[in-house]
Amino acid sequence: MKKTTTLLADGRELVHYDARDDVPRDAVDQRPLEPTATASEIRHDPLLDEWVAVASHRQTRTYHPPADACPLCPSRDGRHSEIPAADYDVVVFENRFPSLTGGPGPLTADGPGGLLAHRPGAGRCEVVCFTPDHDASFADLTPDQARLVLDAWTDRTAELSQLPGVQQVFCFENRGREIGVTLSHPHGQIYAYPFTTPRTARMLHSLAAHRERTGGNLFDDVLAAERADGRRLVLTGDHWTAFVPHAAHWPYEVHLYPNRRVPDLLGLDEAARAEFPHVYLELLRRFDRIFGAGEPPTPYISAWHQAPVDRIDRRDFALHLELFTVRRTSGKLKFLAGSESGMNVFINDVPPEAAAARLREIATRGHHSQGEKAGQQQ
Repeated sequence: MKKTTTLLADGRELVHYDARDDVPRDAVDQRPLEPTATASEIRHDPLLDEWVAVASHRQTRTYHPPADACPLCPSRDGRHSEIPAADYDVVVFENRFPSLTGGPGPLTADGPGGLLAHRPGAGRCEVVCFTPDHDASFADLTPDQARLVLDAWTDRTAELSQLPGVQQVFCFENRGREIGVTLSHPHGQIYAYPFTTPRTARMLHSLAAHRERTGGNLFDDVLAAERADGRRLVLTGDHWTAFVPHAAHWPYEVHLYPNRRVPDLLGLDEAARAEFPHVYLELLRRFDRIFGAGEPPTPYISAWHQAPVDRIDRRDFALHLELFTVRRTSGKLKFLAGSESGMNVFINDVPPEAAAARLREIATRGHHSQGEKAGQQQ
């Protein structure tokens, strides 16, 4: 992999990740852009002990542009985009409308007892362009292309983890208008948070409680339990296991774990990296077949869960990917209504065992795995 770093016209960083070493990356951003001047704030919710980002400048972000004005396509035929080059493999650049930006600042605690706490929304938000092909999706990538994306995610995790004040790095992809995506070009995002996210904090709390109660590692024990049960397994390889969790929140939800626990993407060995593209691409292609032929592409969120940067117990955390769709059946979405949004109690319309069976049923022809066989034997 060749990595080339440059700057856009407004001072934002752009990084090329190329499969070949002989590709020149000297294109200059020709747009007359003013230097970026964005700022955000994070405010503490004392009832939930969570931080909320306030970023009003995002109201003006690009919203569903036509394909010939896509800012994530290469710059060609006199049209200039966010990527100055006429072609690329994988590109990462600083978001023009970031939710988090800049270095850490002082905490201000207003109100009685300092309950109204706030500070600058330090951190960084980046965009990851998976391919120059506007009409493709991640599932259309070759294994080599998907491996390059994995290498880019890993490199960005290493880089962003070193930024002052960053506590956690989150790589993810939103796909589909139903998810709220405003740019249809195949891309993902990376957030570098100045705090440990609430979902990760809850996992760490459960991890510690399980260790106190049993002496074991919660992530290891969950993975072992799902593999032993077998009914919810979707795919298993030599280095990865994909399963629908016993208490899945979403109609179709798959968790993908490396068989050897590591805290983050940097911990994956070469064998796991080599196998990942084949397993992940197969999962994404199955997601597009869940609801049958002739259906539109399945909207989904794909989220990497990595250990916080400086926790002393980070080695006990397990890197894993959670992939789920908000579509519950053909033409119908799973809305987060009163119970889910008001009380955070999910109600799932699809039994996890049925979801796993469906995901095994729609395997790519010729693609078999230990996970499929285990699930079919139940």
